[in-house]
Amino acid sequence: MDAITASRSTALLTDRYELTMLQAALRSGAAHRRSVFEVFTRRLPNGRRYGVMAGTGRVLDAVEAFRFTTPQLDWLADQRVVDEATLRYLADYRFTGDIHGYPEGEVYFPGSPLLRVEGSFAEAVILETLILSILNHDSAIAAAASRMTSAAGDRPCIEMGARRAHEQAAVAAARAAYIAGFGATSDLEAGFAYGIPTTGTAAHAFTLLHDSERDAFTAQIDSMGRGTTLLVDTYDLAEAVRTAVEVAGPGLGAVRIDSGDLTLLAHRVRRQLDELGATDTRIIVTSDLDEYAIAALAAAPVDGYGVGTSLVTGSGHPTCAMVYKLVARASGPDGELVPVAKRSAGGKSSLGGRKWAARRPDADGVAEAEVVGLGPVPAELAGHLLQVPLVTGGEVVGREPLAAARERHRRALAALPLSATQLSKGEPVIVTELPATAQAGLPVGV
Repeated sequence: MDAITASRSTALLTDRYELTMLQAALRSGAAHRRSVFEVFTRRLPNGRRYGVMAGTGRVLDAVEAFRFTTPQLDWLADQRVVDEATLRYLADYRFTGDIHGYPEGEVYFPGSPLLRVEGSFAEAVILETLILSILNHDSAIAAAASRMTSAAGDRPCIEMGARRAHEQAAVAAARAAYIAGFGATSDLEAGFAYGIPTTGTAAHAFTLLHDSERDAFTAQIDSMGRGTTLLVDTYDLAEAVRTAVEVAGPGLGAVRIDSGDLTLLAHRVRRQLDELGATDTRIIVTSDLDEYAIAALAAAPVDGYGVGTSLVTGSGHPTCAMVYKLVARASGPDGELVPVAKRSAGGKSSLGGRKWAARRPDADGVAEAEVVGLGPVPAELAGHLLQVPLVTGGEVVGREPLAAARERHRRALAALPLSATQLSKGEPVIVTELPATAQAGLPVGV
């Protein structure tokens, strides 16, 4: 369990109706029926071509920490949220079921069965809000980060959004961004909890503190060495660059530009640095960047990007619209699983049945379809299944280092059609389809 979730219970990070449903199901006798819930999204954010699965590791930690403490139970009793029988059940709650899902870093599409939670109705239903809270947030950040790192190409991206988000959301955002290719974060808690490289030097306040810009640069060089990054746009940019090289010498590590026309200024600063002999000094740009601004700087002499607000808000799409739906349940206390599905107007229906998913490649190995089905897996798709075991019999089996998720995302993105990384608006880059083995009556495409 990671450093964030180990210290506290996650049991009340939920909606009240999860517990009131539990109470009613315990009274009716249906609470212990075997049930299957699935997480999926019906659509991607407008214009996006793929989604990115992130937060799975945090879900595993949160499920392990889903224990009701005595103070929590006392509060539930005092507030009359649930009755005594339900409180007794919650006091002994442990998830003993199975969870399968897309591993972190994998890409997904509308209708992809991203997470499957199997167990009794009682133990699975009360995980709904917590699971969706994590996956909707982290996957939104990862999708934005993936677009940004794709636009950046070989140039590194630094996550700098801690001051633009809730303090714990900022840590989760740094984690999700790292999975999708960001190289470092400014957030020390993210570095401590997840081993993400951290970076940072000085802000404008440090320059303003000193009597002159030269004094500020000298102090920073004396403290951090010549390889540091000097912020050069507090006063006059050209004068600051000249002073920076005079103080640090041609071995100055980098300069950072945080305002103005970044394309124009990057060209000017590169030319000036070269004329001063600082040909290896890098140029880092910040200032409200998003994937479009990064793409616009592709031809500029920029060596790295620092991204904050746009990243931690999902670049305009702070959630993925994921839902958690019951898709199968036992016909009785010991009965066989039967598919169930919501049928409603307005595009909010769901597909019943316990599903598998595979990504079918074309003859060149490029993904051409997300195949979702029920029952036996066709032989030709057996080697392309996407879901992996995450929890078996209540025990976590799918925990992995972030480096594995990061590498998985790189491979998954490389296997998509080239148009996946285009920033222009478009439909999902591959279709989601149901094979002939799917349950009769389900639509052919999602």
